[in-house]
Amino acid sequence: MPQIMENQQYQFSKLPGTEDVLEVARRINWYKQPDQAIEDVVDFLAHLMTFGRPEDVEIIARHLNREDFRKALELAPPGILDARSWSYWNLLLGRTPVPPMPVRNFKLEQGNLTKPGL
Repeated sequence: MPQIMENQQYQFSKLPGTEDVLEVARRINWYKQPDQAIEDVVDFLAHLMTFGRPEDVEIIARHLNREDFRKALELAPPGILDARSWSYWNLLLGRTPVPPMPVRNFKLEQGNLTKPGL
């Protein structure tokens, strides 16, 4: 039975720390330790959908369901998915019409660049 991780009212399946999953994490999240990369399923899947090879997706899809991919795409942080990946995955997962890509939201306050809510 897969473990579940909660994220904004949706419970993601937890990725196991198996060697094949960790190898994918090393390749697509090269700047994080693999075990740390798989903890944030949304961030990990956004990177997979952008940088993953077909065989990487196949490995991860053994452990997650289609709704995990859909929800991760819906919650994807801005700046990870490129336009081509965004369009491809939205169409593949039945999110049509394709919604706008996530965007960074910064504003200028008294000469300082800030992110709203900080």
